[in-house]
Amino acid sequence: MNPMNNNENEMERIRQGLEGFLYETEKETAKETAKRRPISPDLRAEAPRHAEAPRRAEAPAPRPRRPRPERDINLDLTGEQRRPSGRPIPEHQARPQRRPENREVDLELAAGSQNKPVYVDERAVNKELKEAKKVLKKQKKIAKMKAEAEAYQARNAGGNGGDGGKGKKKKGGNGEPEGAPKKGKGKRLFIALLTIICLFAVIWCYAMTKIYGKMNYSEIPSFASAGIKDNGVVNVLLIGSDSRDETDEGRSDAMILLSISNSTKTIQMTSFLRDMYVEIPGYEGNRLNAAYAFGGPELLMETITQNFDIKIDRYMVVNFKAFANLVDAVGGVKLELSNDEVKWVNAYLNEYNLLQGLPIDNDYLDETLSGEIQLDGPQALAYSRNRYIGTDFGRTERQRKVLNQVIKKIPGAMVTNPTGIIDGLFPNLTTNVTRGEFIYLSSVAWKLAAYDIEQNMIPLQGTYSDANIRGMAVLQVDFEANKKYLKEKIYNEK
Repeated sequence: MNPMNNNENEMERIRQGLEGFLYETEKETAKETAKRRPISPDLRAEAPRHAEAPRRAEAPAPRPRRPRPERDINLDLTGEQRRPSGRPIPEHQARPQRRPENREVDLELAAGSQNKPVYVDERAVNKELKEAKKVLKKQKKIAKMKAEAEAYQARNAGGNGGDGGKGKKKKGGNGEPEGAPKKGKGKRLFIALLTIICLFAVIWCYAMTKIYGKMNYSEIPSFASAGIKDNGVVNVLLIGSDSRDETDEGRSDAMILLSISNSTKTIQMTSFLRDMYVEIPGYEGNRLNAAYAFGGPELLMETITQNFDIKIDRYMVVNFKAFANLVDAVGGVKLELSNDEVKWVNAYLNEYNLLQGLPIDNDYLDETLSGEIQLDGPQALAYSRNRYIGTDFGRTERQRKVLNQVIKKIPGAMVTNPTGIIDGLFPNLTTNVTRGEFIYLSSVAWKLAAYDIEQNMIPLQGTYSDANIRGMAVLQVDFEANKKYLKEKIYNEK
């Protein structure tokens, strides 16, 4: 064999192998280019065609490629589905559109023909949309705040003085405009005030309960269910007992009806003369003070109610010692006394000093005195008991004078000398006022300082006459005239 021919054959075989390799390389490059950027059928038709090189029989066949996933299906600007080659997909073969995960945006194709497909990065677009929404929401919020600020400035424009509302708003400590409503401050103030009131009420109720425990409570079953008020008026019968010791109930030395009216803003002090001849329930007619001797406070209240048509359900009984202690606790009383009254004060002091185990001339007044004199407790008690000057009419008048001054001085004494009043009066006081009623009366006691105090006496002048019945010197009374007067003064009935 000719060596030259062998060399030529070998060169021809190498040349064919190189052409085949270049063809395969060019074909793979074209395929990769088509994958990255599909082209339209028009551009594909214009692409240069390469002549097929003769294949070697032993050349291996290209490995088949896997079908592309359906996410590679493209959408052009018209919304038509296309294959990777660029050809449109018929409607009956079109797959349901899926959300692309991440695709690049080809601006050149987007700016070109609508027939060219465009890849959109929807993640980036959604992110931009969210950012735009946030910005829009923030802008709306800022606009709303500006509108509220302008409205507030417009409302307060009149209160800016000479600057006409153009000056800067002063700011408080918390950065808010001065005069702007402070949230929560009013509520906190209300809660603090309510707490103080509740605390004061609890302390007050506790103190009144302790004071009430010092009194002697005596329930009267027939009056237990009755209320303390009658047509808006509180009627309490004050009974001055002449008992000499705790076991002796004694006689009613003084009977004063205390009527507190909220409608007329008055305190009526009405004295009942003990020598009035009255009908006593369950007993024969007798003097008024006999009712207390026969049946105590209960029968006395029933007797007054029956004869004068005034409903009385509550009473308080004080003895000599309680009266004297109360006057001392308020600092005494200053009264006008004649020289004869001064002498009778000393005479009545004799009995009181003996009962208390004191020297008989203790607390004596100078019998040369007359005019305005300061009296202590025992002296005021002796002054109130005197019935020899002005008979029983003068005595009840003196009792009301002392009680009037004491009532006026009690509010101040409760501040300066509460222990003297509590320890001096209440242990020597007996009542059927309940604990709840006592707390109620004490809670409204501060109002009484502004009430007018009026003094009355029953029977009225000109409505009685002296009489002697069964050997008793008594007063016969025109009850109808006195009933009318009491209704008018206590209940404001015309």
